[in-house]
Amino acid sequence: MGERATVTGEAVRIVGPPSMSQLAADAVRKMILSGRLQPGDRVVENQLTHQLGVSRPPLREALRVLEQEGLIVQQPRRGAIVVPITLHDVYEIFSLRDQLERMAVELGVPVRVPARLERCRTALRELEEAARAGDAATVTDRAFDFHLAVVGLAGHRRLEDAYRSLSLQMRLCMAMNQRARVPDEGLWGNVERHRTILEALERGDRQEVVELLADHGQHTFILELGPSLDGRSPEAEAWLDQLARSRTAPQDRRSRS
Repeated sequence: MGERATVTGEAVRIVGPPSMSQLAADAVRKMILSGRLQPGDRVVENQLTHQLGVSRPPLREALRVLEQEGLIVQQPRRGAIVVPITLHDVYEIFSLRDQLERMAVELGVPVRVPARLERCRTALRELEEAARAGDAATVTDRAFDFHLAVVGLAGHRRLEDAYRSLSLQMRLCMAMNQRARVPDEGLWGNVERHRTILEALERGDRQEVVELLADHGQHTFILELGPSLDGRSPEAEAWLDQLARSRTAPQDRRSRS
């Protein structure tokens, strides 16, 4: 595999091929975000060197990168494990996500800059391609890109930077939610939920977008696994209870109608 050149202005910079440690980090990251390695699972070096066809030194370097990213943590007597997700972690990640997305929609819808909406369309097309290929990890990545594009509608760089800073934590939760939903809706159902949001954005219906994002299906795994997650707090318990009530409220209204 040879080197390639990139041109930036007048300068030509030589970019080498990815190292074995980079390739190993990409592979293990994909295993985590696709759910093959789940929160709390041990990351066993002997198994990974065999599965990935790499020696221990580049694998250990890869694991250090993933530890810096917050996907892996070292524990006494257990070694490296996929970072556990507590109920309070999920509460913080999703409640912050919800508020950032709501703020972005309030600032950015109706859309004033067509290129920003085209970014959402591009993200949806790439999500479709990942679903068509049956690539669950890439579906998670492209779904995050779609939501980031929605946040970008606000034209608010600091807001988008704040949202992007949650990337890996959010994608880990999104992967858990996707695993909970796939048996019922498949990967293509994920695409359709995002398509509905895009259609509302194209209509410029701010309130509809807010409502769709609030009931986007991203809480499925929380409602299923929440009672069994460790790391509970009064705030997280109250949030989980509110989610459960909001999920049953529409069913109650339909039964009375």
